[in-house]
Amino acid sequence: MSTPDSNQPGTRHTFQPAAERPEPAGAQDRVRDIAEVAAVEVITTTAVHLMSAAAVKCGLAEGDDAEQHKDLDEARKLITALAGLITAAAPEIGSQHAGPLRDGLRSLQLAFREASLIEDAPGQGPGEKFTGPVN
Repeated sequence: MSTPDSNQPGTRHTFQPAAERPEPAGAQDRVRDIAEVAAVEVITTTAVHLMSAAAVKCGLAEGDDAEQHKDLDEARKLITALAGLITAAAPEIGSQHAGPLRDGLRSLQLAFREASLIEDAPGQGPGEKFTGPVN
């Protein structure tokens, strides 16, 4: 957003083209490291992060403050993203990786249903547009 202070003469910001910018220390090492990671590992790691975040937002975190972290609107978004990722990636990563991810997703969908005060219609719960209705 523009403010009178940011529009003062002489405060124009310019950016160097990527080729002229100095590369941060270690950036090339990080690129090389990520290049060595298999796609299945990146996909499963991402799915586990989504699962963990969704579990916390469903109120499943450990500790006395778990209820403070509960946010079902956020949980719905995370579970839906997880369902989309697993559904799209399953043919690529194989059933040995997709099976446990699907089990975790189903558990989260059921936990969401249990935590929610308002029941979703069948097929309308988080991620169910990708997985079908969860019972």
